[in-house]
Amino acid sequence: MLRFFTAGESHGQGLLGIIEGLPAGIRIDTGKVDLDLFRRQQGYGRGERMKIEKDKVEIKSGLINGETIGAPLALWIENKDWENWKNRPREKNTIPRPGHADLSGLLKYGLDDIQSVIERASARETALRVAIGSVVKQFLSNFGIKLAGHVIEIGGVSLPQKNYKNLNLEKIRQRALNSPVFCIDRTVSLKMCQKIDQARKKKDTVGGVFEVIAAGVPIGLGSYVHWDRRLDANLTFAVMSIPSVKGVEIGDGISNTKNFGSRVQDQIYYSVNQGYYRLTNRAGGMEGGISNGQNIIVRGYAKPISTLLNPLDSVDTDTKKKVKAPYVRSDICFVPALSVIGEAVVAWVIAAMFLEKFGGDSLKETERNFKTYLKDLR
Repeated sequence: MLRFFTAGESHGQGLLGIIEGLPAGIRIDTGKVDLDLFRRQQGYGRGERMKIEKDKVEIKSGLINGETIGAPLALWIENKDWENWKNRPREKNTIPRPGHADLSGLLKYGLDDIQSVIERASARETALRVAIGSVVKQFLSNFGIKLAGHVIEIGGVSLPQKNYKNLNLEKIRQRALNSPVFCIDRTVSLKMCQKIDQARKKKDTVGGVFEVIAAGVPIGLGSYVHWDRRLDANLTFAVMSIPSVKGVEIGDGISNTKNFGSRVQDQIYYSVNQGYYRLTNRAGGMEGGISNGQNIIVRGYAKPISTLLNPLDSVDTDTKKKVKAPYVRSDICFVPALSVIGEAVVAWVIAAMFLEKFGGDSLKETERNFKTYLKDLR
């Protein structure tokens, strides 16, 4: 069973993660993890904190000579901002910000200081999930599975699907890396940046949509046998767990609701060389909760960030009087970073389902099981 836990606060000393269930023998390159952490910090519209943090992962245990040993893997990311907070007198915060976990968390846990909620509810925790996702991406690469995340909409400025429908995964990844908003089209990227500038000028924020594509996923991950084993359900859960994400789409799920069934289903064909194949992928690589061999396609719909330079109405939880919500250093647009986080959580789910299917206490054992399965598929 593959699982992970995280600990740490936004302005604490750092973030700690434990991965349990990785087979022995997986070579882990921390440089690749650091590159993903760097990608998460980039993107037009990010806030001042990204100028402070220089995220690097340290693997504290479970790795010898660069390879996993089957033991839990401990990951650590230092918070540079800790130095600015550790000696600062902490003033009690009693004004919740609309759209955040502030009020609900305060009441749920019986707290009297909203800062205690903010510290753990913060999206800072996603830095660790990016590191964890980067580790399992390196595991998946042994089986030809690769992922790419990119931005397809910001503030209503959209990338037409036709602009990238015929691009392979590597081209999508490279073009996204060359864009300030991780959008593969230069013209659309410019318009997205302009929308972010408009929001900044208005002291407002903008949301958007990101897409994650996983290529090389074999037929058979997930199951229809029980609701909680469906691959699409697990992917939806993972993407929805990212702060600000309010909707998830699998394949062309939303547009499919407007079409006749004959225009929606991906027809099945067979050839000796290819085996079973499709000419379309409207289902997003999954049918009945099981991967069908096509690219997995997942989209996350993110609301605008809740912290605003023009604060909204709120209530002081001590006095119960009407006040304006405080401004806490934040981003104008977080969507480019969400594409990196989304890539990480999708990778995690695929890796967990992959190990559930093929097992193995060592990478070699998993590889043997996988090769035997592929022979039986045809």
